[in-house]
Amino acid sequence: MMLLRRTALAAALLGITALLPAATAHADTAPACPTGAQAPSAPDPEQARLSDPRTAAFPERAGLAGFVRRFPAALCGVRDADGAKRLLDTWGEALWQAAVNRAQGRRPGGDLPDRDDRPLYWTRLAMTVQLDAWRPGFSVDRAALRSRFEDASRGLTDNAFRGTPGVRRIFVSGFDPFGLDAELRRANPSGSAALQLNGRRVTLADGTPAEIRAVVLPVRYADFDAGIVERAYGPRLAAGPRSADMITSISQGYPGLFTLEDWAGRNRSADPYPDNVRALAGGTREHPATAPGLGPGAEFLRTSLPTDAMTAVQAPYPVRLNTTVTEIPAGQTAPVDREDGPTPGSRAVAGGGGGYLSNEVAYRSNRLRLELRPGLPGGHLHTPVLTGLPAEADRLTGPEFERNEAAITTQVLEVLRASSGPGGTTAAR
Repeated sequence: MMLLRRTALAAALLGITALLPAATAHADTAPACPTGAQAPSAPDPEQARLSDPRTAAFPERAGLAGFVRRFPAALCGVRDADGAKRLLDTWGEALWQAAVNRAQGRRPGGDLPDRDDRPLYWTRLAMTVQLDAWRPGFSVDRAALRSRFEDASRGLTDNAFRGTPGVRRIFVSGFDPFGLDAELRRANPSGSAALQLNGRRVTLADGTPAEIRAVVLPVRYADFDAGIVERAYGPRLAAGPRSADMITSISQGYPGLFTLEDWAGRNRSADPYPDNVRALAGGTREHPATAPGLGPGAEFLRTSLPTDAMTAVQAPYPVRLNTTVTEIPAGQTAPVDREDGPTPGSRAVAGGGGGYLSNEVAYRSNRLRLELRPGLPGGHLHTPVLTGLPAEADRLTGPEFERNEAAITTQVLEVLRASSGPGGTTAAR
């Protein structure tokens, strides 16, 4: 069974032609399955952005459009619920690997830069529309199937460390693009870095070889509520020869500099800033909210990364340790900004990374780390904001944008290389 699955995956990566059904005539139509009636699905706000014709250009100009064209026919070839699960695992993993191969220069295609994370995002999203529109002639758990495809196409499955003796294992996560209502062409350098780093063998500053594995997470509160962070980090924190030796979440942060966040806060406080489906967190600066399903933990968790060594990397962007937090002090009701970390007994409003999902991925992953592997280094890295898109709205990329993306993602690797330095301090408040 595993051999058949890997053979299908290989076929998908080679153009999705050898073992999978032929392409359909139109990528933008619902799967025309003879076994099931068609009923159009209303797109969610994230999917609705696909109505902008620029979004289709990302898969086309990156050599990933075959996934969108052929996926409907593949769905219509499924005969039962178990077959649907297998197909979504295979296609999701194939899409992830194709994006990784492209980012690392092993899959040439199109005229967009290899490093670009946007083709993976828009290809996946177009395929979720097709999945939602699929009406098979048998019963399926649609939410579960969507979750399987999301996990597989984000690197959560079939993406384990090799477990080579003497090789350090570093696990990182990045994010999808966000803020797309303001600028549809936005990319996220943390997602780009994840694609470029996944599976790579690198040499750390002290000469130690290291393997990096990565995932790209959605910018959606509902997925965090459903445990995607725990699904991503949990297997890498389980004891064994293929467990991580260090973890760090990565996201896009502040203009012009990298920051290592000293503290992650337990609560959400980003409203009225929405996620990618325009959902709100339910928490504000004055009234922070704890995320549903979040396990027990302190109000603030401190990084245990080797911050002194990692902040020694100062080019081309400065790297700073960010010790600021926002808290409601014990016995008080109003939020207070602090430059020197939280005070005992306070309620978390925001960590150094704010009260949005970048802060929450740091809190969730490190809460889990403290539960499963408390001695492991872990924390969060914010990249500079990626700028430089051309002024002309129909141009998806340009020289300044590409230079900035390359500079940021290259420095992410250099900061990780420096992580062989002395460890930080683990603390919670």
